[in-house]
Amino acid sequence: MIILAATPIGNLGDASPRLVAALEAASVVAAEDTRTAQRLLRALDVQNRPRLLALHDHNEKQRAAELVAQAAETDLLVLSDAGMPTVSDPGYALVAEAVAQGVTVTAIPGPSAVVTALAVAGLPTDRFTFEGFLPRKAGERRTALTALASEPRTMVFFEGPSRLAETLRAMADAFGADRPAAVCRELTKLHEEVVRGPLAELAEWAADGARGEIVVVVGGAEPREVSEEDAVAQVQQLVAGGIRLKDAAGEVSKATGRSSRELYQAALAAKTVSP
Repeated sequence: MIILAATPIGNLGDASPRLVAALEAASVVAAEDTRTAQRLLRALDVQNRPRLLALHDHNEKQRAAELVAQAAETDLLVLSDAGMPTVSDPGYALVAEAVAQGVTVTAIPGPSAVVTALAVAGLPTDRFTFEGFLPRKAGERRTALTALASEPRTMVFFEGPSRLAETLRAMADAFGADRPAAVCRELTKLHEEVVRGPLAELAEWAADGARGEIVVVVGGAEPREVSEEDAVAQVQQLVAGGIRLKDAAGEVSKATGRSSRELYQAALAAKTVSP
């Protein structure tokens, strides 16, 4: 089988007993960076020295079939540099190939920068979306953020320290200067820091520079005041694009705060009386 194993995102004390046991038992490990994997083995005092194979963004698609074939014979332990493989890290292509070939995939759960940042940000956690890293180019980043401007769920992003201030300014432009957010830096590490506030203020704070691994959590958009007529028109537009009426009513309901049931019935009635 393939075993996806979550590794510490900063504090080695977060390594689970299951992770240590899996490392002790593994004969083959596919790692995002074999040097990082070697350091982890030493830091956790693991005496086993498995065969280490590189599995990263640049070779995953080419190696997936080969590694899945190997996993069909011998368990393959998969590690990213930190956190859970496949979550903004290598592993998805490998898992997709394993599913296609009928090879079992399981996971050893553990640390996650996404969930950790969400938990400490002080923003709604009942519904959220993980957006990973935004595009580097300003125009592409602006397009991506504009598409998310009306997203009602809390949003989680990864960002590098050198681009943090620029990204926060772009978010303030797209989402509004007063949109609440939190910058979570060096989570679980000695110098962990969580800075909360409106996007414009956070952009100002970040202008002096920031260090370390960074997760940005942004509050979702407040429901817009939309007339029933306009809301029903939005539902009809989604349906025309191929979305089921029930799903379309649900999406518009989330964005506008209007009743999903009422939107569904109104759109259905409009469809019935249309020529």
